[in-house]
Amino acid sequence: MSHLDELQKRRTFGIVSHPDAGKTTLTEKLLLFGGAIQVAGAVKSNKIKKHATSDFMEIEKQRGISVATSVMAFHYREKKINILDTPGHKDFAEDTFRTLSAVDSAIVVIDVAKGVEEQTEKLVEVCRMRETPMIVFINKLDREGKDGFDLLDEIEEKLKLKVVPLSWPIGMGQRFKGVYNIYKGELILFQPHGKQADEELIRLTDIDLEHLQPHIGEEAAEELIEELNIIREVYDRFDKEAYLSGHVSPVFFGSAVNNFGVKELLDCYVEISPSPLPRKAEERIVYPEEPKFTGFVFKIHANIDPKHRDRIAFLRIVSGTFQRNTNYFHGRLNKKLKFSNPTSFMAAKKEIIDHAYPGDIVGLYDSGNFKIGDTLTEGEVLHFTGIPSFSPELFRFVNNADPMKYKQLAKGLDQLMDEGVAQLFTLKDSGRKVIGTVGSLQFDVIQYRLEHEYGAKCAYEPHRIYKALWIECEDEAALKAFMERRRRDIAYDKDGQLVFLAESKWALKMAQDNHPEVSFRTTSEVVHKAIEE
Repeated sequence: MSHLDELQKRRTFGIVSHPDAGKTTLTEKLLLFGGAIQVAGAVKSNKIKKHATSDFMEIEKQRGISVATSVMAFHYREKKINILDTPGHKDFAEDTFRTLSAVDSAIVVIDVAKGVEEQTEKLVEVCRMRETPMIVFINKLDREGKDGFDLLDEIEEKLKLKVVPLSWPIGMGQRFKGVYNIYKGELILFQPHGKQADEELIRLTDIDLEHLQPHIGEEAAEELIEELNIIREVYDRFDKEAYLSGHVSPVFFGSAVNNFGVKELLDCYVEISPSPLPRKAEERIVYPEEPKFTGFVFKIHANIDPKHRDRIAFLRIVSGTFQRNTNYFHGRLNKKLKFSNPTSFMAAKKEIIDHAYPGDIVGLYDSGNFKIGDTLTEGEVLHFTGIPSFSPELFRFVNNADPMKYKQLAKGLDQLMDEGVAQLFTLKDSGRKVIGTVGSLQFDVIQYRLEHEYGAKCAYEPHRIYKALWIECEDEAALKAFMERRRRDIAYDKDGQLVFLAESKWALKMAQDNHPEVSFRTTSEVVHKAIEE
């Protein structure tokens, strides 16, 4: 099969939502249809240890939330589909924003009862800024919720998305009878057994009382006919090009936990969604059709399998063909690396691959060579853009709670910081270590993972800091004077860059006024140029 054929087969998307909208459950059901897993068990059930789900970290299983992006692939209708299930919790938005740089489209999950929630607004805004094509899935129709038209209005108003319903619910909660698939002209009857068989699907040539009443009753039939007439009058016909350009979002209704409405979503997705898209680099736009391999690291995760202490860098392939045991150029390190066991993820199964193509996500076993944003090529120097970093908002001193495990603590902190879950600062004056995060839950995750993955224990102490600011100054004398004056507030980040830990807004203003030669940045912009040999 040619490179172009492989390219056309690929679909890579992220699932985004507010916590508890049913995102991980939807992911599981998509894997079920793709044959990647055989048994669907709710994430919080005791089947979790027996069956594949996208929440593989123990703390995720306990809390019922996703705190790390999971990467999974499956085949469906001759397409290779890569799913990136993202954290919904706001404390892990950094990971989600980075993941969205690696997808070509997105599915937005909304709870029918809660409607559009805060975190959904933020994530959709990121997708909209990138003109990422989005499909909306309104979930939990087996429960009572908001009126369908009210939800569509809310999506348009809060998410700034122009919507086109491609399926429509027949009642909800106790009255939920099924959905009408507008895209295909099919009636799908709801059976709350977690299966969706072909005999529950009825193809209708005419939407009228005569054809609908035998299946859903007179009252529901009349209501459906009226609502479909409103849809035809109010909403435009679906335009695939408008969807691909990010200007229109199809909407589907269903119940992921009952595996209902998911197949219609998936069938439509494989027909309309984009194959791998071009990516912007600082130097140029890179097109997936190009013969030479390029890719970038958007995520690093240690201990996916705690038994093997493995650390994996997740690489999104942008162009060309990635091949096992081939030397590729690492731009930041200015050296070539070869990978003997590149991995793909089929639900919880990992398998070593020989080839991968644009759109694919490859796991590279990493001994410390990679940082988020690193690029691999066949020799060209490229720096892909759009992979964000964030200034921490919460800070705590981190102390070793077990002196016998100093090495384990140092290694654990080093690897967890490389994942991008938080930032580590070492005070220049005292050598004390400070962790900075964008959300309080990250402190719990770090503490839990240090103990359960590295055998180290840490304790936190409050540290009142307003902001971490990276220092730039070309005047050596001015920099020295600033560091002498503010020596207690100067730290180094993990890359050895100077950071000013301002304790208050006033302290920052005083530093800016008294040291005009020194500039302060809110993000760490590590110099991209290759290290000189």
